[in-house]
Amino acid sequence: MPYSTAPDGAQTFYKDWGTGQPVVFSHGWPLNADAWDVELKLAADHGFRAIAHDRRGHGRSTQTWDGNDMDTYAADLAALINTLDLRDVILVGHSTGGGEVVRYAARHGSGRVAKIVTAGAVPPVMVKSESNPEGTPIEAFDEIRGAVLADRSQFYKDLSAAFFGTNREGSAVSQGQRDQFWRLGMQVGLKAAYDCVRAFSETDFTDDLRAVKVPVLIAHGDEDQIVPIEASAKKAVNLVEKATLKVYPGAPHGIAGPYQQAFDKDLLDFISS
Repeated sequence: MPYSTAPDGAQTFYKDWGTGQPVVFSHGWPLNADAWDVELKLAADHGFRAIAHDRRGHGRSTQTWDGNDMDTYAADLAALINTLDLRDVILVGHSTGGGEVVRYAARHGSGRVAKIVTAGAVPPVMVKSESNPEGTPIEAFDEIRGAVLADRSQFYKDLSAAFFGTNREGSAVSQGQRDQFWRLGMQVGLKAAYDCVRAFSETDFTDDLRAVKVPVLIAHGDEDQIVPIEASAKKAVNLVEKATLKVYPGAPHGIAGPYQQAFDKDLLDFISS
């Protein structure tokens, strides 16, 4: 299996499908590169080189004790892109991955990044504060950490309902999708799963968004129960110079079902334009 080496020696697993302009996908918590398989094939089928990695601690990558933070995630992504010598890169990030690609673009991607797509992404910042009253209270993230420690298997099974919106009437997402969420989640190391909660919830990406000068498509479902749209996408679009916000009515956080079909069409149109 192919790996790149991070600055601290951690091994980052990646998939590399097709040829052409590179499209690099970053996954959400607690998943891995497999969550992007449909989009990887879609991009590769349409003449792109589609690449997705397992974030450190996740999937097939090294389970490090340290480095489970957004600065290190972005540095790991930089190491992968530098190793493969990718240019004119299109970055695609879901949820936590949306934060990762934005931080990479702002701090490491000068001259390499052509476009960015985020979906259900965490920027600008998730946690509630005096300056971010629309955010999610820190107690909610404390509960996530507690549940990960207490019984992460059952927690991931339960979380899949809100993740895919199957707790809402009319959901077309299958039990198989929920089972896959659990399967990928169980591949995350406990330390990485625990630490990443702080990384995705408390990292402030405001300055990163302002630093991005390439076109950005910000995709978000207006029924996202994990990363509410009012505190994320609707703020982020006002911070990015060349941003377009695409709202998917009734769509959840997880990219599946009718939402996936609509998003994949928009993704392909954007990266092909």
